Amino acid sequence: MEHFLASVGYGAVFVLSFISAMGLPVGAELALIFGGVLASSAGAEANHVSQLSLAVVIVLAILGELLGSLAGYAIGRYGGRPLVDKFGRYLLLTHRDLDRADAWFARRGEPVVLFGRFIPLLRSFVSFAAGLGEMAIGKFSVFTAIGCAVWCTALCSLGYSLGSSYNHVIKAFSYAGYLLGLLAVIAVVVVFWHRLREYRKQRDEGRTGTGG
Repeated sequence: MEHFLASVGYGAVFVLSFISAMGLPVGAELALIFGGVLASSAGAEANHVSQLSLAVVIVLAILGELLGSLAGYAIGRYGGRPLVDKFGRYLLLTHRDLDRADAWFARRGEPVVLFGRFIPLLRSFVSFAAGLGEMAIGKFSVFTAIGCAVWCTALCSLGYSLGSSYNHVIKAFSYAGYLLGLLAVIAVVVVFWHRLREYRKQRDEGRTGTGG
């Protein structure tokens, strides 16, 4: 990823931000930090590339995040229920889950969309979930723009402040990253097991209701 960013520059910041916000966790967090690194003179010199503009990096990151979020929202909003009909058994989703999502986002959609932007991994699925929950597009856009602006500015500025010390910091946190990765895998397994139980329960209840 760092080689891609060093080679493509601004375009890489936009593309990775867009893809991540749309729903594919591609590590855009590190991309934004490294984009900030390349905007510092020391960081650009250490990586043997032309120095980027911090302001342009931040603007492109926010634009990519916002457009990607709207794309993810549209996929969830207009393809959500048909996707559940077609692929729900593979994703362990039912229409009852979507009904719950509708009610949940109607009550708590704003804080989820806003603060969900600050949680790695989870942030990639916020837009799709908001679309599935049929959150009002106006509210979604406003809170998404605020969250993306804060998130992108903070990460790019962090990279800018690190400059040439970026590689040393990343190495120092590598072991912590492995631990977090292990915890993430465990969390995914637990969630999958729980969803499998819920899916089977709802499927059996549906069959019983149909039979009655």
